[in-house]
Parts: sequence; structure tokens; C-alpha cells
Amino acid sequence: MTGVQTCALPIFVELKARFDEDNNITWARELEAAGVHVVYGLLGLKTHCKCLLVVRREEDGIRRYLHLATGNYNPTTARIYQDFGLLTCNPDMADDITTLFNILTGFSDFPEWKKVAVAPNSLLAKIIDLVHRERDLARAGKPGRIIAKLNSIVDETAIRALYEASCAGVKIDLICRGICCLRPGIPDVSENIRVHSVVGRYLEHSRVFYFGNDGHPEVWLSSADWMPRNFYRRIELMFPIESPELKMRIIERTLGFNLEDNVKRRELQPSGAWIRVPPGKKPFNVQETLMKVLTENSPFSELTIGRAAKFILLREDRDDFGRIIKKKN
Repeated sequence: MTGVQTCALPIFVELKARFDEDNNITWARELEAAGVHVVYGLLGLKTHCKCLLVVRREEDGIRRYLHLATGNYNPTTARIYQDFGLLTCNPDMADDITTLFNILTGFSDFPEWKKVAVAPNSLLAKIIDLVHRERDLARAGKPGRIIAKLNSIVDETAIRALYEASCAGVKIDLICRGICCLRPGIPDVSENIRVHSVVGRYLEHSRVFYFGNDGHPEVWLSSADWMPRNFYRRIELMFPIESPELKMRIIERTLGFNLEDNVKRRELQPSGAWIRVPPGKKPFNVQETLMKVLTENSPFSELTIGRAAKFILLREDRDDFGRIIKKKN
């Protein structure tokens, strides 16, 4: 690059950010006073998606870099929340996120998405379709499998879909740290559903959804819990992990490790009570294990460094981002 070009772009500020409203209002007023075009999102919808789009002029043309996350861009909570961030240059995903930013600034309407699902337009429908696919596989005599890691499960439509899948024979594990309105283990209703909770040093905050898909597993990450407010009253984002390597790391080292934990994990009973999982002969603490993996020999990405080590970064396009790092250094 021979130089840096600047242009006037709108700055998006979410005024409804919990515990941060006063700071955001102050920032918005200072930006407007300085002549910046401040955008506040869509009326009646809180913007809760976490995404970053960088458009870069390079020697071979324009390239778009994306960072999509399950957690907030907040330097304080990033140190104590367990979240995922995906770095990618996928063109179809870049088209989707470009359109999403156009929606937030009022320049576009909801389209047919190429890769992602967005609330309140398509997120719930996509989740229900994925759950129903596992249900239909089980009804056809094939194995159905769902694992979902999230903070809360409240939405009635999603819960009914999970009950239907359970009745069809789908094996379902839900790793739900907070509120769970679903009751597992009820005969002829939810006997194939188990609900787990892990509460430890770090707040388990990532939303990760696994669907077996008859031996061709799909993994999705999201900013949204399964609650009415996320599906109907917020701008939320769910995006797929398509790299086989990254997909398997999430399945094995996030979902698998959480289900193996016998130190901090608890299981929800049909009565609504939580009981601690009996410790095994060899204690296994998912958070301590992940910290050891990330700090001693991080296989996720060399970008997982320093104080942000707990915010696990996944990089799909190694060649593209490796080139940027070399130029910077």
C-alpha cells in the first residue's frame, strides 16, 4: 500500500447497552459535536450482534475482512467471559455482513441471506429448521444429535421444537449456564434431553450450536440466546463455522470438554433442581483445561495472545491474514 485513504463513514452507537447507557450517550454527543454522523440503529430493536467489517484496498483490489463474535467488544468483560471470535474473508459472508451494516444504517431491507441468519428476520426460523432436520432424521431411523451451549433457554417455540425432537429419538445436550425453562428427562416429552450448567472462574458466555446432520455436522456460533427478546426484539447474528479444522476443535474442546467436566458441572433434574455431577476418579475442569491449552500451546490461532487469551479467536483464511500480519511486522 502506498498510502492511507480516509472517508466519511457513519459511527454506530447502541444506546441500550446494559450498564453502559450513560457512557454511550456521552460518546454519541461528543461524536456529533465533532461533526461525526452518528447512527442509532433501527427503531424498536436493540442491536446485540457483534461484528466488525474492514474494507481494505490492496494491491490486487478491494478485500473485506470480518470479525464475528459471540461476545461484546468490551475490554473488561473480555477478560472474564468465555467467547469465540471468527476472523474470515469468506466472500458470501462478507456480502451478508455488508448488507447487515446497510440495514443498521437504514440503507437496506432484510434480504435472503447467503450464509448467516439474523434476528428478527430469520434467526428463529433457521434454528427451528435445523432442529426439525434432526427430528426428521431420527424419525427415518438415522441418528439425530443436537448440542447447544448458551446462556438461557426461554423461548416457547424453540423449547417445543426440542421436545418434538426428543420424542423422535434425537439425543440432545444443552449446556445452559443461566435460565432454563425446559424440563429434561420427562418420559414421552424430554427423556432424551440433558441440561448441564458450568459455573467457574470465567463466565461461560459463548453460544455454540451443533447439529449432527447425518454424519455431516454443522456448527453455528451466535450472539443470541434462545429467548423471545433475542428472537423478536433485537438485531442478532448466527453464523456457520465451515472450516473442518475449526469445527472439530469447537466440537471437541468446547462442547466435548464442557460435557466431560466433573468438577464444576451440574445437571438439571425433571423436578427443576440442579445437582452436582459426582466427581470421577480423575477430576476434569473444563476451564482450567482450556486455559492450559490456550496459554501453553495454543492451537486455535497465534492471534490468541496476552490479556485477550480467554477470547478464543478462530481464523479461517490463514493465507489472507498471515499476509497482513507480515506486512504489519
